[in-house]
Amino acid sequence: MAEKAAATIPAVSVGETVSGTVEHVAPYGAFVRLESGQKAMVHISELSQNYVKKVEDVLEVGEKVTAKVIKIDDKGRIDLSIKALQVKEVRQPAHREEDFEKKMANFMKLSNDKMADLNSKNKTQRTGTKRRTGGPQGKNK
Repeated sequence: MAEKAAATIPAVSVGETVSGTVEHVAPYGAFVRLESGQKAMVHISELSQNYVKKVEDVLEVGEKVTAKVIKIDDKGRIDLSIKALQVKEVRQPAHREEDFEKKMANFMKLSNDKMADLNSKNKTQRTGTKRRTGGPQGKNK
C-alpha cells in the first residue's frame, strides 16, 4: 500500500518551487505539509535573509508558505528554503564617491578645528606662566 501511495504522489525535485502549510514549529525549523501531501522541513537558517532568533518570529502553524526545494536526502527527506525565493536587499548609495568626499571634508574640518583649539590652549598656557631663568637665587656677583 505504501508503494501505491508513493507512486500517486508527484515527486518534487531540487530547485522546484513548492507550496504548503506549516504543520509544526520546532526551535530549529518548521515542518511543512506540501500540496502533494509530502512533508518537508525549513531549517531556521533558511527562513529569511535576515537574522531569525526564533522560528515563531517568522512562521506560525497553519500559515501557507512558498519555498524552494534545496535538498532531498537518501531517506527522501525534503529540505526547503524560503530565503532562496527572497530578493536579497543590497543597500548601496548611488553616489558613493560623493558621500566619501563629504565625510572626508567633514572629518578634515573637525580635525583642523580641534587642532586649532588645542594650539590656542597651549599658547595661553605658555604665555600665562613665566619661568625664571638664570642661576641660583640670592647669589649675585
